[in-house]
Amino acid sequence: MTDSEAATAATAAGDAGAPDDDAYSGLFGAFPYAFRRTDSRLCKLYVVVGGLLGGLLALFFGLALVVQVFNTLSGTGGTFTFSRAFFLLIGLFVVGPVLAPVLLVARRHRRSGSDPRYDRLLAASGGLFLVSLYLGIIASIPPQFVLDGETITRTPPSGLLAPLVAVLYAIPSVASVLIPLAAAAGIYGAHRYAR
Repeated sequence: MTDSEAATAATAAGDAGAPDDDAYSGLFGAFPYAFRRTDSRLCKLYVVVGGLLGGLLALFFGLALVVQVFNTLSGTGGTFTFSRAFFLLIGLFVVGPVLAPVLLVARRHRRSGSDPRYDRLLAASGGLFLVSLYLGIIASIPPQFVLDGETITRTPPSGLLAPLVAVLYAIPSVASVLIPLAAAAGIYGAHRYAR
C-alpha cells in the first residue's frame, strides 16, 4: 500500500465517525434527511405526516394573516399590529412543535448518528402533540355558540368516546390551550430524556 492510499484510508476511517456537517441545509432539507437516516418506521411515518400537517398549518396561518391584513387595510378589521402579532404568535406555537421532532431527529443524526429509541420517542411525542391539538379544539368549544344565525348548544356524543368528550367539555374554554402546551412540553421532555 502506498503512502497516498494509506492517507486516503486513514481519512476515510476518521470521517466515518465524524459528524456530517453538510448533511442538509435548512428546514426543508431536514425532512428528507431525517426520513433517509432514521431506522424507526414510526419516525418515518411522523416525518411524512408531520411535514404535511406542518405545511398545511403554515399555509392556513399564512392565509389567515393575509386575510387579516386585507381586512385591516380595508377598514373592516381591528388593530393592525395586534392582529398580525396574534396570528404570528399562534402560528408559531402550533407549527413549531409539529416540526420540532423532525428537526431534532435530523440534528441528532447529523451530530451523533442513529439512535432508534430517540427517534421513536420523538415521533411518539410529536404524534401526541397532533392529537392534543384536536383535543384542545374540542375543549375550546363554548357551551353555546352561534353558527349561521342559529344558536347551537354542545352536547356530548353517546358511545365509546363519550367520557373523554365529557371531560374535555368540562375544561373551561380559556384553559383549553393548556392541552397542546402540555404536549409541546412533552416533546421537550422526550428530547431531554432520550439524549
